[in-house]
Amino acid sequence: MVVTLIIICEVGFWVLLAGGLALRYLARMPRTGAAVLLMEPLLEVVLLAVTAIDLKNGAAADWKHGLAAVYIGYTVAYGHYTIKWVDGHVAHRFADGPPPVRPPRHGLARARHEGKLWLRTVLMVAVAAGLLQIAIWYVGDGGNTASLRGWQATTLRILVIHGLIALTYLIWQKKDPRPDGAAGEVPRRQQKSLR
Repeated sequence: MVVTLIIICEVGFWVLLAGGLALRYLARMPRTGAAVLLMEPLLEVVLLAVTAIDLKNGAAADWKHGLAAVYIGYTVAYGHYTIKWVDGHVAHRFADGPPPVRPPRHGLARARHEGKLWLRTVLMVAVAAGLLQIAIWYVGDGGNTASLRGWQATTLRILVIHGLIALTYLIWQKKDPRPDGAAGEVPRRQQKSLR
């Protein structure tokens, strides 16, 4: 049941996102669209409540409960970022909004961008590990919490791997191919000619 609910929450996230943006830009109802977008955190609250009820009703703590905690952590850390990214693209495409800001591709600016993404992963891991620890305490010494502890270790591995990847952007900074080295993005037409 928990896995099914995780899938429903993920599908619901994208359905609410599409519906909110359609109301906002296609139907020209920005407040209604914003209200729909604000309903997305309710999905995580429902998932958290169902997971807690499942454990309270005597379900053995297993990988499904760990996955639910990681999913909630991911949504807390990256949900708003994803909504903002999609919103910028939809606004540009359907509402004559400005082109979305692209992440930097070179030098220290790119390393800073990757560092900020890693900080989101830190938040994801903190939320997931915290929820997992609460579940471990809730189950208590009498229950089998090995799976939940395994998920805690998995989130730490994700954090370390993402941190190492982000660090590579700082250590081996990609040089700007433009001769003047000016800041900013290379237009796509120029990128093709530089290859």
